[in-house]
Amino acid sequence: MANSESTHDRDNLPAGPIAGAAYRDRPDLPVVAGYLAALVLTAFATVIASALESVAAVPNLSLIYVLPVIIAAIIFGFGPSMLAAVAGASAYNFFFTAPRFSFQVEDPANVWAIGLLLVVGGLASSLASLAARRQAAIKLRLRQEQALQSFSSAVSEARQPRDMANRAAAALEEMFHVSVAVMTPADGLLEIISSLGPITASASELAAAQSSLDQGHLVRAGVYPFDTSRFDFWPIKAPNQQPVVLGVAFDLQEYPERPDLFIVVVGRLLAAALSSPSTVQPAMAE
Repeated sequence: MANSESTHDRDNLPAGPIAGAAYRDRPDLPVVAGYLAALVLTAFATVIASALESVAAVPNLSLIYVLPVIIAAIIFGFGPSMLAAVAGASAYNFFFTAPRFSFQVEDPANVWAIGLLLVVGGLASSLASLAARRQAAIKLRLRQEQALQSFSSAVSEARQPRDMANRAAAALEEMFHVSVAVMTPADGLLEIISSLGPITASASELAAAQSSLDQGHLVRAGVYPFDTSRFDFWPIKAPNQQPVVLGVAFDLQEYPERPDLFIVVVGRLLAAALSSPSTVQPAMAE
């Protein structure tokens, strides 16, 4: 099967809870958007603080500026939340301490209030960011486990090698939201029998995949002698089973923790399914 055709496998995914999850663009929010949002939240807090002050004397008015810090930490992360803390302390100093509309501070008590706001903001930012990361990690693990469970059920129903490979690629794409390539040897050379995502394996990456299969161990992206490879390649080999190589193009800046825990299981299930007597092997050929 020609590699040029394999890149269009996403259009031929079989129906099912996992197989239908073709690659979806998930554009990340630009980093600058989080920082701009932190400033907007701080400005909104200033408006609220000014409105409250005009109605009644409010003690500890500076605590209003903790809210933008927590919101920014939960939604955008540590950097924007720290900007919200600094912007909040500056806004409180400028608008609500004497002399007003100046960054000069006359009352030593206000110096402590501003310093305390920064400390509280920093602590709240760290704790909220940590909680958000843990929640994201839990959601990620649940999604991965559900994708694996769905794949293990769906692959047993498939009979064509391409269907099985499509389900494996779709399961991995659902787990990690990255480009995936599934390869098996044919006539001594590796062939891509399924791929998902905007990144497709080039000839040099096929060489890296072949090396991983020959040596029987993981070949990392961007590591000599395959410096230009964008995929990590996992070889799956077992006695009396069809060898499989799974390529996953992780973002090196957001590399997941222990992805092999799921990738190897998917590979072993796929290899076992491809080796089953019920599999219709001639369907791999065009």
